[in-house]
Amino acid sequence: MPRYFLTVEYDGRPFVGWQRQDNGLSVQEVLEVAAFRLCGQQVRVHGSGRTDAGVHALGQGAHLDLPRAYGARTVMKALNAHLRPHPVAVVASREVDDTFHARFSAIERAYLYRILTRLAPPTLDRGRVWWLPRDLDARAMDDAARVLIGRHDFSSFRASECQADSPVKTLGDLRVARVGEEIHVTTRARSFLHHQVRNMVGTLVLVGEGRWTADDVASALAARSRAAAGPTAPADGLYFDRVRYEEDNG
Repeated sequence: MPRYFLTVEYDGRPFVGWQRQDNGLSVQEVLEVAAFRLCGQQVRVHGSGRTDAGVHALGQGAHLDLPRAYGARTVMKALNAHLRPHPVAVVASREVDDTFHARFSAIERAYLYRILTRLAPPTLDRGRVWWLPRDLDARAMDDAARVLIGRHDFSSFRASECQADSPVKTLGDLRVARVGEEIHVTTRARSFLHHQVRNMVGTLVLVGEGRWTADDVASALAARSRAAAGPTAPADGLYFDRVRYEEDNG
């Protein structure tokens, strides 16, 4: 059975998240329904990572096996036709070896978080940014973010319902920059804990507001307690940006 890798973009607002659930529609479900309409058989779509309800994606990775070869371009066009009217699109497709797995073959995942810092509320980007109608010190946030880069016990930034075996993760990068009226927080790692990115962003916002310093972030990290860190940023501003695989290095 030919295997296809998909790069998927979606607006997370109508969905309960990436993974199929009993309490509502998921991105995985609408992709699997589209695949069924393409080939007439039940197809399992495997994602490179899970996203929560309301979280968006610019470059979610996924793979699926189809009963016969269609050609990567045909797969992309057919899936997009069957995905309508859901706000999900396959933006790229390629055939891969059957040893490839969208989740287990991934060596790095990257996220983007957008914060809108203007007095007027968003209209076109409502539900796609965290609106904070006040200025934030992006440079101070970026300086504090460096405290979190590297291998640490991230218990202070871990959701209580996180199912990861260990709170220890290696954060490859965490940066904060002003982009026009927005603050962009970008981060990458092999994997993340549940709500880790949103909890790091909520903590860095305290720094941007002048209420915390980089030393406070370091103390929160060292405490290894969720109560020691800042609030969880809303899902609205979070985007699964991209996923990287070993073969991408070429």
